Amino acid sequence: MYKLLTGMAGIVAFAAAYGVVAQTKEVTIGYQDMVVPYRMAQEAKDLEKATGYKVNWKQFGGGGEVIKAMASGAVQVGEVGSAGIAAAVSRGEPLELFWILDDIGDAEALVAKNGSGINSVADLKGKKIAVPFNSTTHFHTMVALEQAKINPADVQILNMRPPEVRAAWQRGDIQATFIWDPVLAEVKKDGKVIISSGKISADTGKATFDGYVANKDWAKANKDFMVKFVKVMATADDNYRKNGSKWTKDSAEVKAVAKWSGSKPEDVSAAMSLYRFPSAADQVSPKWLGGGKDGVAAKALSATAAFQLTQKQIEKTLPDYSVAVNSSYAQEAAK
Repeated sequence: MYKLLTGMAGIVAFAAAYGVVAQTKEVTIGYQDMVVPYRMAQEAKDLEKATGYKVNWKQFGGGGEVIKAMASGAVQVGEVGSAGIAAAVSRGEPLELFWILDDIGDAEALVAKNGSGINSVADLKGKKIAVPFNSTTHFHTMVALEQAKINPADVQILNMRPPEVRAAWQRGDIQATFIWDPVLAEVKKDGKVIISSGKISADTGKATFDGYVANKDWAKANKDFMVKFVKVMATADDNYRKNGSKWTKDSAEVKAVAKWSGSKPEDVSAAMSLYRFPSAADQVSPKWLGGGKDGVAAKALSATAAFQLTQKQIEKTLPDYSVAVNSSYAQEAAK
């Protein structure tokens, strides 16, 4: 009987141990509605095939929701915009940026209404511009004004969500807005693009982007998964760079992007063309994740956090934001 019990105990112990191992083979990934090449890989279950993990995809309405879910432990990996990442790591959240999902580029732009007399950023003086406060476009509005040596106090900057921006534009209540699609496409119809986030990023190094972040401890314990995840995303981006012209509204790729992002297939190609998707080589270089404190990602997070501090969104900034940037998984994937 003793031997039987001992044997059963061994089986239970083995099962328990196996259960722990099995649990590490599961991950919950928070994603948003960004129109990016990786959606085709989600549809094809490329990540599941490459890693053997059970992947639970959970969609969120914004980066703040993703951050909260990660803080609770419900989500291990998530898509978050640079503004959300900067705020989270400034508050001490144990997150690390490991992949640039997209460089926002021309997907966010400052548009002036036709007949407003605004032909440059300097012309915003005395005019009404609407932006969603504490967003990437709010940040870039302030950067653009600083670049043009315009005191923000001399511009009427109004806090509006995208639907409110659309309504105010139609009523003629505002002369300009710094916004993203689908409102961006609408205001362009009777407006003029003054400057885009891509131009501001190139001129100042203060980039805005959407990135993938992971819980540091979870990522360290699941290194093989992280490396394979990066490879899958890099492959999807490379496919788009090489074959983007074939991604039409009737293609399987665009249909997959539309399904996962909630966009209309006929709008996907135009929307994606406004973003930039850094290559794997650029990801690990100082152009993005590499370069330590002087890398673009670290500098962008630092500049964004400094702005958030002035807006009282955060209580303090970090001396070096490269502590929240990890290029090692991308470097390993590139070998």
